[in-house]
Amino acid sequence: MDPLVGILMGSDSDRPVMDKAHAVLERFGIRFESEVMSAHRKPGRVSEYASGAEERGLRVLIAGAGLAAHLPGVVAAHTTLPVIGVPLYQEALGGADALYSCVQMPPGVPVATVAIGGSKNAAVLAAQILATGDEELRARLRDYKIELSQGLKL
Repeated sequence: MDPLVGILMGSDSDRPVMDKAHAVLERFGIRFESEVMSAHRKPGRVSEYASGAEERGLRVLIAGAGLAAHLPGVVAAHTTLPVIGVPLYQEALGGADALYSCVQMPPGVPVATVAIGGSKNAAVLAAQILATGDEELRARLRDYKIELSQGLKL
């Protein structure tokens, strides 16, 4: 079966944070793919990936990037799929630059944005988006929310 979620990161160094999204999607049984691509070093590849994502069967994209964090916005500019931005921590400004870059998108090019380093929440949000058309996934999410209320952690 084809993946439903695409996870993108600007650099291999982002993998430890973005891999946390993998674990969440696996928990909910959501198929995904994960790619490293830079909005600055390989803009053509990012454009091609994002513009072809829907045709390949993807339903939601998660993009994590640090510093100026252009990856989520560039992805959003090339697709009508929901894009969730994960701003990543960097020493210089503590990730605030990435956060502002993700949330300050121009009208018509939204990027839903989670906390700095919040790839787990990005994956939960992706699951919730997918669950709008999938009752079984909604049930798994309800169970997850019950577990959270009981103090269990993902």
